[in-house]
Amino acid sequence: MIVLNLECSLSHAFEGWFASADAFESQNAAAQVACPVCGSTEIRRMPNAPYVRTHSVRKASETPNAEVQLARLISTLREAAGKAEDVGTAFAEEARRIHYGESPERSIRGQASGKEIVALVDEGISVLPVPSAKEDLH
Repeated sequence: MIVLNLECSLSHAFEGWFASADAFESQNAAAQVACPVCGSTEIRRMPNAPYVRTHSVRKASETPNAEVQLARLISTLREAAGKAEDVGTAFAEEARRIHYGESPERSIRGQASGKEIVALVDEGISVLPVPSAKEDLH
């Protein structure tokens, strides 16, 4: 499978996936390749950048599984949240103030109910619930 950079006669650029360069040539000659923007079948192949491997391929045993990756992500989120200002139970109220420009913009953390989180999201306010560490749940 190859990916080709293509352009129609009206200069609309797009990509096409083909089994081979010969497959593209034969499909293009039969007017089977069309521009997704205007439908033109006058298509020309544009230069492609070569693929350059920038890192070594990992062995399957070196690739962390999804559970390990998730644990790392949550740890990173907890670390970032720990650096934010703790506004406690006033989280939803302070997030609104920041969003509407009534308080200075900054990172905050605190507690909010599920209903408060849904209301914030409905207002277009981005929030990210971060699970507590197991030791914090006792």
